[in-house]
Amino acid sequence: MTRLLDRFGYGLAALRGDELRDAVRASEGRTLLAEVVAPAAPLQAGTANAELAAAFGADLVCLNLADPSADGVLVAGLELLDPPPRGFHGLARLLGRPVGLNLEPALESVPDEHRATEPNARAAADGGAAFVVVTANPGRGATVADLAAAVETVRRSAPDLVCLAGKMHHAGAEEPIGVGVAEALLEADAHGVLVPLPGTVPGVSEDAARSVTTRVRAAGGLAVGAVGTSQEGADVTTIRQLAVTAKRVGVDVHHLGDAGLGGVAAPENLYAYGVAVRGVRHTWNRMARGVRGSWRG
Repeated sequence: MTRLLDRFGYGLAALRGDELRDAVRASEGRTLLAEVVAPAAPLQAGTANAELAAAFGADLVCLNLADPSADGVLVAGLELLDPPPRGFHGLARLLGRPVGLNLEPALESVPDEHRATEPNARAAADGGAAFVVVTANPGRGATVADLAAAVETVRRSAPDLVCLAGKMHHAGAEEPIGVGVAEALLEADAHGVLVPLPGTVPGVSEDAARSVTTRVRAAGGLAVGAVGTSQEGADVTTIRQLAVTAKRVGVDVHHLGDAGLGGVAAPENLYAYGVAVRGVRHTWNRMARGVRGSWRG
């Protein structure tokens, strides 16, 4: 298995299913996932926030508040490209990165287009999404049981999508964060489980987070360390501390949320986090070889 660290351009963007999961696992805790609010205005005019995230070292790009049934441009800032990238496949091809999306439990608080329903999961897969993160935005009132039910729907409807699941924060329904969360989501057949990093959600200790990652990895799943409390916009020193803590906890994927600056993590924090967990060698390679996304010889 070729590590995700060693994949670039089309060879990276085209990863799907077990091949994507195994490439992440083989990278030994050096995969960086950036979340981007799809409809948010670009930080830089004419450059999409997803492009910024990729340019500053993200290995995977996850769209929040994206409509999986949309067949056009998924993120603001790319409308004037000729031709514009269409759907998840087109965006992945442009970025040279696998692209996925968040889906949420089918609750009244969640708009229809963002729910983890059978039509939405199938539309995401048909549109070229590589993965789905079953989670909940702030204030939704979603429980772990709600997430587990959503995972079952996604896995049944789109079995080829890598399915990661869990909370980055309490999402309006405070529950203990521990092994019980991992058990419920693994039983629902999630490929991976999110755990808030120690230092983000109050009360999550290193021991508690490590118990989750140990259980998930023992089951063959991916452990995803999440920063989803707007600290993706904190100072660089804090970001580095979170990154090294995540390594001690034992995560496979490092998630940085979308609330740092206007719909994306602060680009300098993506860079600092990447250097902390994989050094300049792999970070600079990822950044420099991003142009290979447009090349297939």
